[in-house]
Amino acid sequence: MNLQEHFNLTFFRLQKILFMENKNTKIAILGGGSWATAIAKIVLQNVDKIYWYMRRQEQIDEFIHLGKNPFYLTGARFDTNRIHFTDDINQVIELADILIFAIPSPYLEDHLKILKVSLEDKIIISAIKGIIPEKNYIISDFFEAEYKIPKENIAVISGPCHAEEVALERLSYLTIASVSSELTKVLHSIFSTDFINIAISNDIAGIEYSAIMKNIYAIMSGISHGLKYGDNFQAVLISNAIQEIDGFCNAIHPFPRNINQSAYLGDLLGTAYSQFSRNRLFGNMIGKGYSIRAAKIELGMIAEGYFATKCIYETNKKYKFDLPIVNTAYDILYNNAIPATKIKELSNKLV
Repeated sequence: MNLQEHFNLTFFRLQKILFMENKNTKIAILGGGSWATAIAKIVLQNVDKIYWYMRRQEQIDEFIHLGKNPFYLTGARFDTNRIHFTDDINQVIELADILIFAIPSPYLEDHLKILKVSLEDKIIISAIKGIIPEKNYIISDFFEAEYKIPKENIAVISGPCHAEEVALERLSYLTIASVSSELTKVLHSIFSTDFINIAISNDIAGIEYSAIMKNIYAIMSGISHGLKYGDNFQAVLISNAIQEIDGFCNAIHPFPRNINQSAYLGDLLGTAYSQFSRNRLFGNMIGKGYSIRAAKIELGMIAEGYFATKCIYETNKKYKFDLPIVNTAYDILYNNAIPATKIKELSNKLV
């Protein structure tokens, strides 16, 4: 099949999904954490049934028994008759048309290693706010490079949107980014609810990198708070952080983006300041004297910003953009630098 034929097939498939009733669209969610659970809650507002892949059968069994995720967002209840659970990633991919990946980025490759069915005719939606370690791929680039998924079949969803607030049905905001306007139409209808407002973008790379970097700054915000720095310093830290995001994104992917939009600045603010931010909590523990290992154990969840720090630091060796906050985070998290000393040094570089 040549490129034009592939494009025509993709376009036809999107049209078919677009004109189907939402309730008949075959949608799968891959991942068993809090963000996957929040996405399931959103999608089930608009479709009758979903397919849901979790790695551990015992989590599935307990979910079915309790009517809720036993480990994450335990206040959100589900009608499990509307969910086809499976611990077989090949089965869920074979059954569904639209695949929503909400697996933490450090583990994505491990899940896909056992893949035996093709992804080529699937619509790939990344809800992963992270980057592939070692390879330093953003998720859309990873699927395009490693699995030959055309960009027209890929979309990313971003915030500002905390899973905990979705569970409480507090008004939240999602940004859907894709180069395909047809795909964003489909996804708008799937994700839009009374408590979810949707924005549309075609800045896939910018939104992904922004979502990745904001987790680094949330860790730094938490470290500063743990060290007893106040609101004044936090304000300067975050205002400098959005400048770093803007500069880095323009260096790596020039695009006429407005960095003050909610997908960029709003997502950064929500993650850096929120009580629900696991990255901020992780940083706060480090600021209070926890070792990296102890903070990871205590958190009990993935802090994407920890892995993002190394990935962005390594990626920036090529672009050499000035990223003093990222560099400070790297020294603290990977070079065992003393947080109090490094934050003090950083404070003299911020304006």
